[in-house]
Amino acid sequence: MLLIVWHSRTGASAALARAALAGARGQGAEVRLVAAARARPELLLAAAAYLFVCPENLASMSGAMKEMFDRAYYPLLGRAEGRPYATIIAAGSDGHGAEAQIDRIATGWRLKRVAPPLIINMGAQTPEQICAPKRLSPDQRAQARDLGAALGAGLALGIF
Repeated sequence: MLLIVWHSRTGASAALARAALAGARGQGAEVRLVAAARARPELLLAAAAYLFVCPENLASMSGAMKEMFDRAYYPLLGRAEGRPYATIIAAGSDGHGAEAQIDRIATGWRLKRVAPPLIINMGAQTPEQICAPKRLSPDQRAQARDLGAALGAGLALGIF
């Protein structure tokens, strides 16, 4: 099962996660979408692969995503080695801080990155833009859908 774990405050990450879900479902793989607040260690252990989707907030992954990793880190330590993962970060301008944090955690779990990081720049720079609900462009939605499709196909074909 591909587990898509997401957190969103203004809608971009939620929309990206749903687009990835749509892409993965079309490939014949079992896929599940779960909010970070509901992602329990048992569910993470039941998954064969992961897609982590969250916004970058203040150059870090969102607090809710970090809390999910905090809750699951030790229960998965030594039990998830070699599983594939990928990431989607919704960023105002950069996204690399959140990406680096997730990669450090994935390194500790000994996960295997199977796709380049997907950072979607929403261009939000003012307080009003940052707090406003976000809408994806068709291209942004397609990028997330394509990543989900690649992960779903890789699982369905036994590539990883």
